[in-house]
Amino acid sequence: MSTLTVTAKGKVTLGKDILKHLGVQPGGKITVDKLPNGRIELKAARPTGKISDVFGFLKRKDGPSLSIEEMSISIKKDLRLMEAQGESARLLS
Repeated sequence: MSTLTVTAKGKVTLGKDILKHLGVQPGGKITVDKLPNGRIELKAARPTGKISDVFGFLKRKDGPSLSIEEMSISIKKDLRLMEAQGESARLLS
């Protein structure tokens, strides 16, 4: 359990371990729900929207759509390049 200090302005800072546990990156959002008995629940805010909002997101404007195989080849090439440059090649979790 972590203990947080409240500033004179009523703010608290969440440590990196808590933010990592929530899966929140810098600039991310956290929702706060007030519960009975003076308790709160913190959760990482998740984007809202419809699946149809992303339709066509990967469509190429100047040619045919890529096949799954072509996408896989491109991703593997980029991962190898990132590893060669010393960057983390961790995929989204």
